Amino acid sequence: MSLRSLLDVPAPAKLNLVLHVIGQRDDGYHLLQSALTLVDWADTLHFERRADGRLQRHDLGHSLPVDDLCLRAARALQAASGCTQGADISIEKRLPSGAGLGGGSSDAASTLLALNQLWGLRWPRARLLELAATLGADLPFFIGGAGAAFVEGVGEQLTTIALPAQDYLVIKPAASLATAQVFGHPALVRDGAAAILSGFLADAATPGTLWGRNDLQPAAEALEPQVAQAALWLTGRCGPSRMTGSGSAVFARVGNDASPVAISTQDLPAGWVGRSCRSLASHPLAAWAD
Repeated sequence: MSLRSLLDVPAPAKLNLVLHVIGQRDDGYHLLQSALTLVDWADTLHFERRADGRLQRHDLGHSLPVDDLCLRAARALQAASGCTQGADISIEKRLPSGAGLGGGSSDAASTLLALNQLWGLRWPRARLLELAATLGADLPFFIGGAGAAFVEGVGEQLTTIALPAQDYLVIKPAASLATAQVFGHPALVRDGAAAILSGFLADAATPGTLWGRNDLQPAAEALEPQVAQAALWLTGRCGPSRMTGSGSAVFARVGNDASPVAISTQDLPAGWVGRSCRSLASHPLAAWAD
């Protein structure tokens, strides 16, 4: 039976638990090592199949860029597959932009997974991963299906890792950051020491610690003092904190099933957002690709 619509499709956020910049290729792309986890803060997308081949996005919240990554991903899949069908894509945006939570990449990844279903393409995960890698560094992680992974290169090398369930408090200050600004800042160290996966895994269950670093954080703090202010706010209440991605959101571990912790965010400055998140064991659409 052919599908006509897919409703309430989740696009979860990610946290970069570590993010090391260990080099730069001749083409300008930075070589990264990062441990990422999915969390239960998500956008929601709705898809309606069109027979005329047109791709249209409808914003159910605040307006997004006219030609965003979600539409580019849909066009790329349509072109690569030779599909003559189209889609209406509606987005309920809950993840803040310019936060380093991967909202745009997650929307695009969920779009690839959903249209693969809606159009009856039956592409395997490996083929979707190849396409995803051409669209952005974070997309392969979201396509991969795992709840957590160690990511290397320019995002295309994925190693699934098993992490214990974890609660995080995420704080997004009023200010946002553009990824290109952060990567282009002179404060960015582009030849940091490589991460060792075993060291990260040994620390993953240790309370009160955050192993490794985010090499983008000094540049982000130089560009936007609110990043440092948010990190200080979190550290004072929860212990070690760290920026995710290229910012501006920061996070801290606040508990797990064995030791839950509740932190009030009522005293956040005006315009800041605080959210308690739980890590996900797998991507909610993991079963949509083999």
